[in-house]
Parts: sequence; C-alpha cells; structure tokens
Amino acid sequence: MVRMFADRREDVEELHAGDIAAILGPKTTTTGDTIARSDDPILLERITFPDPVIQIAVEPNTKSDQDKMSEALHKLAEEDPTFHVSFDEQTSQTIIAGMGELHLEVIVDRMRREFGVECRVGRPRVSYRETIRKPAETNTTFKKQTGGSGQFARVALELEPNEPGGGYVFEDLIRGGAIPREYIRPTEQGITQALEAGVLAGYPVVDIKVKLVDGSHHEVDSSEMAFKICGEMAFKEAMRKGDPVLLEPLMKVEVVTPEEYLGSVQGNLAGRRGQIQSMEQRPGGAQSIIAFVPLSEMFGYATDLRSMSQGRANFTMEFDHYDALPASLAEKVMKGETV
Repeated sequence: MVRMFADRREDVEELHAGDIAAILGPKTTTTGDTIARSDDPILLERITFPDPVIQIAVEPNTKSDQDKMSEALHKLAEEDPTFHVSFDEQTSQTIIAGMGELHLEVIVDRMRREFGVECRVGRPRVSYRETIRKPAETNTTFKKQTGGSGQFARVALELEPNEPGGGYVFEDLIRGGAIPREYIRPTEQGITQALEAGVLAGYPVVDIKVKLVDGSHHEVDSSEMAFKICGEMAFKEAMRKGDPVLLEPLMKVEVVTPEEYLGSVQGNLAGRRGQIQSMEQRPGGAQSIIAFVPLSEMFGYATDLRSMSQGRANFTMEFDHYDALPASLAEKVMKGETV
C-alpha cells in the first residue's frame, strides 16, 4: 500500500477511514470491486455508470501499432467503465465510445503518451437510440422445410413504450403450455438480440416493454433455434408497427459567463437547438445558464464559447437523457448523412 504524491510515493502499513492510497499488485480487480478481509466480508453497492454517448473510429498508423493499440485499448477500458471498445464488422474499424469529445481526446492522448501508439482518428459520431411511440402487437410464424425435419415456431408479442430511462422489460404471459417452458428463454434471447439493432438505422433499442402472450410449437419440428429466430422476427415486425422513432442524447450544459456576453451565449445555445432550463446570478456579475442541448450540436462548442466571450466564459457538460430526434434530422441519420 502506498500514499501517492505528485512526484513520489510513500509506503504505508495501514489505512484509516477517509485515507486515500493505492494498492500495487492486484490483477483481477476492476472499478467498483470491494476489497475486504475474508473473516469480515463486506460488499459495497456497485456504481451504476451511464452508457457512452459519442463514438469515433481509430486506426493504427502502422502494422506494428496494431497489437499495441489493442492492448492499450483493453487496459484503458478495464480501468474506465464509461469507455467502451468494439469492432465494426461492416467497416472493419475499431470503434471507441465515451462520454464526450474531451473524454475520447484524453483516451487517444494517453494511448500516444503511455503506450506509444500512433493512430488516426475519425470524426466523432453520436450514439443514437431507437424506441416506439405507440403499442403494437404481432403474431409471427417461422416455418422452414428442407427435407426431413424442418423448423417451426409461432410467437405472439405485444410491445408498448416504457417510460424514459425505464429500459427494456420482458414479461412472460404464456399459460397452458402454448409454448413449452424450454422454448421461452430462446424466444427472449431472440428478442434481446433484436434490441441490439433497431429497424430504422440499426441503433440499439431502449425503453420498451415486451409481453410474450401466445404461440405454438410442433412436436417434431420445433427447436430452441426456431424460437430464437421467431422471437427476433416477431420483435422487429411489431416494432415497425409501433411508430418507431430515433432518439438523440441530450446533454445538460452549464455555462458561466460574464453578463455582457449573456445575449450572445443564449443566442448561440438557441442556434444549437438548446432548451434553456434556468438562469442564476453568480457573484462578481457572472451569469449561470443551464440548458439541455443535443450532443450532435455540441461539437466545437468550446472554441465558439471562447471566441464570443474573449475566453472569459466556461462550460461543463454531462449526459442527461434521450429525446426524440426531429423528423428532418432523423431522415438524414437514416440515410447515413452527418447531422
């Protein structure tokens, strides 16, 4: 155990409540774990981290950087639960996702400084979501005959919007063995797989309630795979009937500015589709503005704010909630255009 200082560290034998120190050596611990004595175990509640709202593509400059980049991203993702790494099969690109432009800039800078990885960075992309606006139901049959035993499953679903932030809820209402118990779980697996890519632009689906209300099976041709495929098909069919909509992340932005620049700051936020929630007088003649602004409109805001306030205003930003994307912009997103 060591106590950390700016330019050195000091070994310590014991720590007391409120002390901050580091432990060297653990290889299997991650953020949120509780370390306790085996004869006096204690488990603290884990922190709930928000999902990333912005993503960029990163590519190594050289082949030798490829392995180093994978290792660096793996280590950085282990220590930061709000940072995610994935691989896009369609574009063969490595995608990194985080909580904002600055977050990802720091990640890329750390890769260069700490791991010696030089990489090219793509333009930031917003992580949209999809949901439905009205209840919908479907009765879907999956039937395939290819000689010998075939595949058969029938699934009836009812979908309805969940409250914002309510996430995905699944309810099994099957009674009387219409679908045997061993096929319920594969059906839900098919539904959760469909949640990963919605029907509008392939973004994850959120805030939706799914009820499994009916179905049927065949003694010979039914299988777990058949019900998994049918569950996925039924969900997508019902979602298309449920008035699907694209959701965009709204950021809670607080701007602190001298009063003489208040009008310019307000006008700029309005031009970025911002919704001003409150204003408050601060000591020294400064004004604090709190607004909800779409993340897609916040790219480059730091530079604009410095320009309009002669460098005297500052802002903070954090994810707050998802809201429906205006239809004109949703069309552009679905066509793959930049918003």
